[in-house]
Amino acid sequence: MKRYVLKSLTLRKRTLSTRKETEIMKRMEAWVALCGVACLVWLFSCTDKDQAEVIHRLIKKGAKLAEAHNVGGLMELTSEGFSAMPGNRDRAEVRSILFMAFRHYREFRILYPQPGVDLEGTGDAATASVYFLIVREDRSYPQLKDLYGDPGGWLEEVGDNADLYRLTLDLIKKEGDWLATGARLEPFKGYGFGERP
Repeated sequence: MKRYVLKSLTLRKRTLSTRKETEIMKRMEAWVALCGVACLVWLFSCTDKDQAEVIHRLIKKGAKLAEAHNVGGLMELTSEGFSAMPGNRDRAEVRSILFMAFRHYREFRILYPQPGVDLEGTGDAATASVYFLIVREDRSYPQLKDLYGDPGGWLEEVGDNADLYRLTLDLIKKEGDWLATGARLEPFKGYGFGERP
């Protein structure tokens, strides 16, 4: 009788522990499924605003590379078929032009307001517009920092005080990274942007 009771109690404990384990496993599976769904929602919810911020950081990186005269680093931000206007310049020509420009300006800073970014519907192509000026290291425009988020106010403040340009970049997202496929540089002519007459 004692053996039967012990066997029965042992069996009951095993059954209870198996039920608890099964219950715990079901809860864990539900938790893992919930985490998986949350991760998928997060991955697919990357908004245009998030991608625009990534492009803003790319432009900031490009400005820092230019200030450091790092032509090779700038070229790494471009696609193989990159071309620049005016003049339909290929990568090799752009590399030479940048080298000459960096020698001309010597030590400089690039100042610009927040770039405008337009993403295409597919999310793997975009256009960015950057208004900027190149300032020799010894010149200062402290008020421009306060106008970063106000491109119109920034342009008004710069006005006639500096050589102002607009750079329009065509971008593609390739293997998770944004690369420039084309660029158009336009000087400010006093009444708008465009090639010099």
